[in-house]
Amino acid sequence: MRDEGYLMGREMAGQPDLAARAAWLESRAVSIAFGVMAFVVMMALGAHVRIALPFTPVPITLQTFFLSLAGATLGPVFGVASQVIYLSLGAVGVPVFAGGSGFVYLIQSATTGYLIGFVAAAALVGWLIRRRRDPGIVWILFSMAAGNLVVYTCGMMWLMSCLEFSPVDAIAKGVVPFLAGDVVKMCAAAGLFRGYRRRARIMFP
Repeated sequence: MRDEGYLMGREMAGQPDLAARAAWLESRAVSIAFGVMAFVVMMALGAHVRIALPFTPVPITLQTFFLSLAGATLGPVFGVASQVIYLSLGAVGVPVFAGGSGFVYLIQSATTGYLIGFVAAAALVGWLIRRRRDPGIVWILFSMAAGNLVVYTCGMMWLMSCLEFSPVDAIAKGVVPFLAGDVVKMCAAAGLFRGYRRRARIMFP
């Protein structure tokens, strides 16, 4: 009887710990879901802040700003999830892209390579940021610059393979017009992320 009472006491003592852990996991799941969907919305809004240029089919948008933040904030797994959800919504017809929506738009658009690059860039930025326990501004900028390079590379490859741009045209029309603006957006994103990087690591490990 004494042993049974002891075991029952231990089980009852463990129940609050299990309940607290379950509540913590539920809170973490809600935070992650909210963070992912928040960046999906921000990517959509960033797409509609759009400036068309007469000499290139690729517009200027705010998306690379939010993309850099998505990878840095959410990490390589949830950052990718935000971009996959974003692309999936656009593919099924939700108007979240800069120039149109739907699967047909995706296979014909000049910007599809950049959109595909968003997924890889989010993974790379998130992975690099988490290589440092407390990343400084230089490492954050390096990580985001690497992500932007991935986007450019995917965009150029799409322009060359699907739209038959020459390598020179792909660089001249798909990279050069956006360099200065992307540097500004990247610096703004890095400065913003640096201010809440510790909280981001706690919420999105």
